[in-house]
Amino acid sequence: MTEDDHPPRGSRLRALLPDLSPWRSSRDFRLMWVAGLVTSFGSFLSLVALPLQIKELTGSAFAVGAIGAVELVPLIVFGLYGGALADAVDRRKVILLTEAGLGLLAVLLLINSLLPQPMLWPLYVVAALTSALTGLQRPAIDAVVARIVPHDQITAAAALNALRWQVSAVAGPSLAGVIVAYLGLPLAYGLNVLTFVCSVLLSLRLTAAPPAHDAEKPSLRAIAEGARYAWRRKELLGTYVVDMAAMLFAFPTAIYPFLADDLDAPWALGLLYAAMPAGSMVVSATSGWTSRVHRHGRMVVLGAAVWGLAMAAAGQMTNIWLVLLCVAVAGAGDMVSGLFRSTMWNQTIPDELRGRLAGIELLSYTVGPQLGQVRAGTMAGLTGVRTAVWSGGLACVGAVGLLALTLPKLMSYDARTDDHAARVRAARAKRGEQAAAPVP
Repeated sequence: MTEDDHPPRGSRLRALLPDLSPWRSSRDFRLMWVAGLVTSFGSFLSLVALPLQIKELTGSAFAVGAIGAVELVPLIVFGLYGGALADAVDRRKVILLTEAGLGLLAVLLLINSLLPQPMLWPLYVVAALTSALTGLQRPAIDAVVARIVPHDQITAAAALNALRWQVSAVAGPSLAGVIVAYLGLPLAYGLNVLTFVCSVLLSLRLTAAPPAHDAEKPSLRAIAEGARYAWRRKELLGTYVVDMAAMLFAFPTAIYPFLADDLDAPWALGLLYAAMPAGSMVVSATSGWTSRVHRHGRMVVLGAAVWGLAMAAAGQMTNIWLVLLCVAVAGAGDMVSGLFRSTMWNQTIPDELRGRLAGIELLSYTVGPQLGQVRAGTMAGLTGVRTAVWSGGLACVGAVGLLALTLPKLMSYDARTDDHAARVRAARAKRGEQAAAPVP
């Protein structure tokens, strides 16, 4: 046996580390990654401060929960419209203008918190407008990644973007808790304003991303065209419904405070919230292997099944540390599923439809968790907290298994042989040749 049969340990370790190729190959990806890290960190500050302020003003759990209700409809409406908009105008302009708008909303939160008697109704208005602007922005961000990153680096880009969010998800709320407890709400809102200033300045440096010359104007007809395309692509449809099923049945974060009490561990509530992104971060930090996987549909299903099984196990455990471990494993499973969903989307959807499909994707990974919160809370009231957790996990596994059986195109998808992926590769190669051609 030669040394070639056993690669050096250092080589094996490097194969697990995140693939930094998108960072090296794309200036725009670096700018968007840093801008996203900064603004995500600030947004998590407000994510903690806003409900806390409503709680202080009202003392009502219902009033705090109503934030989700006022956010849902704007997200659905403007997410779909934002997808059509991203296919019709310069995506850089959409990103820049919506980022500036989100920054102005952060300023309003800061001003309200500095009033002698802060008002309640602006908090709901800002939450709704923030949801609307997010719905407009996210499809443009998701759509532009497939244009600025080489085709074979899409999975690596998805892993790096996920790692960026996970760092923010762990550090942001942790720091926010300290800031609002010891330094006050205005400082949390003020820091959020500063993060938006930084992200806008970075976004100004992005390269223009104009639409196709024959792009259709935003309209219900354009949105319907994107929906028809998604319906015809059963493997894409499978990624949407698998994720929605997983979140609907096994996303119990709304009842974490009650679960912590049930386990006699109220001190561990923050750890419960952090466990899921921590598990996801482990996958992102060891994601070098993902670029060598080609059967993406199977990995979507496998990740969702692991998510459900881990949540079912968490509901059965009585030891808080085992529960935290299960929740972390669930987060890892969700990250695997999410990475390969994103890869399939970005490697196979034509650029002229990318925005509209990104709008549909936005709904698939946001509406599911919103409905999952409602399911978890309702089930907890009827059957008990831990029963709501483990029964939802089992329902998730059953639903994902049924979908895998009824969507054979999802399970047989192979990026090396898929016709849609081949066409997108060819189109990107042609655009690259045209861009490199000398001007007569």
